Amino acid sequence: MTSVLQAQSLGRRYGKRWALRECTIDVPAGHVVGLVGPNGAGKTTLLKLAAGQLEPTAGGITVLGGRPAGTPAQLARIGFVAQDTPVYAGLTVAEHLRLGERLNPRWDAAFAQERVARLDLAPAQRAGKLSGGQRAQLALTLGLAKQPELLILDEPVASLDPLARREFLQALMEATAEHEFSVVLSSHLVSDLERVCDYLIVLVDSRVQVAGEVEELLATHHRLTGPRRDPDRLPAGQHVVSARHTDRQSTYVVRTEAPIHDPAWTVSRLGLEDLVLAYMDKRAAENRRVALEVLR
Repeated sequence: MTSVLQAQSLGRRYGKRWALRECTIDVPAGHVVGLVGPNGAGKTTLLKLAAGQLEPTAGGITVLGGRPAGTPAQLARIGFVAQDTPVYAGLTVAEHLRLGERLNPRWDAAFAQERVARLDLAPAQRAGKLSGGQRAQLALTLGLAKQPELLILDEPVASLDPLARREFLQALMEATAEHEFSVVLSSHLVSDLERVCDYLIVLVDSRVQVAGEVEELLATHHRLTGPRRDPDRLPAGQHVVSARHTDRQSTYVVRTEAPIHDPAWTVSRLGLEDLVLAYMDKRAAENRRVALEVLR
C-alpha cells in the first residue's frame, strides 16, 4: 500500500532540547490520521517537518514519496492549516480566495466560492471581523480548494466552542468522503478524533508510543483486572502498556493478538480515549521511576 508519510529515526532539536526524537512511522494513504498527545509532546514539530516548514536534525522524512516542500510541484500536493487557523485579518474573504488562486496551481475556484457561499461567509467581510469558527472554516476552505493529496491540520479546533468544532469536523468528513485525500489531524481532544479518524498515532515525550489503524488497535488492547500479580508473571505475548496496583488488585492494559483465557482476570475492551491515556500513563510511570532512581 502507498505511504502518505514515512519517517525513519526522525528528530528535531532546538538547542539542547529535543522536540521530537527517534520517530519512525509509516502511514498508509487514504486514511484520516489522528495525531494525539499532551501539550509539548512534539505534534506541531512533526507536522511542520511533514509540511516542509522545518528541516530534521536527525533521521529523514518523506511525504507522498518525496521530500517535503522539495519542489513547487511537491508543495502543491500538500495543504497545511496551522494551529492558529492562519488568515489575514486585513483581507476580505474574497481577497483570500483570489490569493489562493494566484498561489496554487491546482486551485478549485468553483469549489471555494460554493463553499464560502454555503457557509454564509460574506465575500466583502474582512477576516479579522469573523468569529473563530468562521475563520477556521475559511482556513479549511483554503486548504481544501488547493486540492491537496494530503491535508495537514494542526490543532484546528482547539480554540473553538463545541458547536463550531462539530461543524468544522463535519465539513472535514464530508470533504474527505467526496475528494478522497489523506488527512493528518493533530489534537489533544480525543473525543474529536473519535468522530473522524481511522488511524492513530500517539506521541508522548517527543516519541511515538503506538501507531496503527484504530480498529486494529482497539481489537488488540485489553484491560485486565484481577488479584495482585507482578508483570513478569504475565504471558510473554502480553505486552504491558500500563499497570496500576493496590495491595490486593492489579489492573493492566496489555496489547496482545492472542486470546486471554486466564480465569483470574476480568477482561474488558478499551475505548479510544482509554487507549491513549494508557500510553500516556505508561510514560508518566516511567518518568516517575527514573526520577526515583536519580534520587537514590
